[in-house]
Amino acid sequence: MNMLAKFGCAGVMAVSFAGAVQAEGGLNLYNWGDYINPGILKKFTEETGIEVNLDTYSSNEEMLAKLQAGATGYDIVFPSVHMQDIMSKLDLLLQTDINQSAGFANIDPLSLRAKSDPEGVFCLPYAFGTVGIYYKPEITGEITGWEDFFAIPEKTGGRITLLDDMREVLAIGHVMNGTSVNSVDPAEITAAQDYVLKQRPNVSAFTYDVPGLIATDDIAAAQYFIGMHVLTSNMENVKYVIPKEGGTLYQENMCVLKSAPNAENAKAFMEFYLRPEIAAMNVEQQFNGTPNIPARDLASYYIRNNTNITLPDETYERLQTFEDLGRGLRLYDRAWNTIRTAQ
Repeated sequence: MNMLAKFGCAGVMAVSFAGAVQAEGGLNLYNWGDYINPGILKKFTEETGIEVNLDTYSSNEEMLAKLQAGATGYDIVFPSVHMQDIMSKLDLLLQTDINQSAGFANIDPLSLRAKSDPEGVFCLPYAFGTVGIYYKPEITGEITGWEDFFAIPEKTGGRITLLDDMREVLAIGHVMNGTSVNSVDPAEITAAQDYVLKQRPNVSAFTYDVPGLIATDDIAAAQYFIGMHVLTSNMENVKYVIPKEGGTLYQENMCVLKSAPNAENAKAFMEFYLRPEIAAMNVEQQFNGTPNIPARDLASYYIRNNTNITLPDETYERLQTFEDLGRGLRLYDRAWNTIRTAQ
């Protein structure tokens, strides 16, 4: 998942980060672009005196590659669930025992999705959302799922885009074929690839620049993250749908690195984020779901009653979450290369 994509572009943050991490005794976050409310960082500093530095990345792979290349000084990272499992295998994460903190009782047990951390001993569930379809109904008509989505160019002449994301794009093929988005069966992966290849002529681009393209009518519909609601909530001519055939649920968790220079400050920030009013601040600014159950009740009426953000049980039944594929990832790399190079 690419979080620059979630909100269109990296906005101006209230707390910035430049160059090497230096703030000794501070707190150094490495997060997805625009994936935390700047007001949260400001409030934490006001209450604790701990200065917060923020650096951002645009993909799980970028974050991991930077750490493996020797980047040091970061305290907290925000990996997706499957990346947390990978980082756990690599012994990169600190056991924080955050689940022993009183506020952990606020966390929905269903959000403990990491296979490497089923009790929340290491990381704190942070935020979740879906990947679905944004569309302009005046061009496309009503869209209910992937079949409608891929028919748009031929039926209306409107342009469509997919994410420049291997797992998310191949997930569509799996969903439409009735197979798991985490399958490592070569035949099932090839079938998912072939489904996408069949749609490839109607796809204008693989891109994260969806907010800009849809705002200027360059595209009629796109595969994208729910977080764009922060940009489109006041735009009557843009709608979002979780595909009826199925889709993906992403979740990021807040994890402290084993190499963290400010581990105590990092644990303090995790406990700060356990407070419902703090988690609710993120929901209001990000338009994502929160694992913090009391925080859901503090959200605005629009968010509490938006079934694309606050998901009903029946919606969960058609959503899948990515898992660590191990060596099977190489099969996806090959399939993705075939899709991206197809003419």
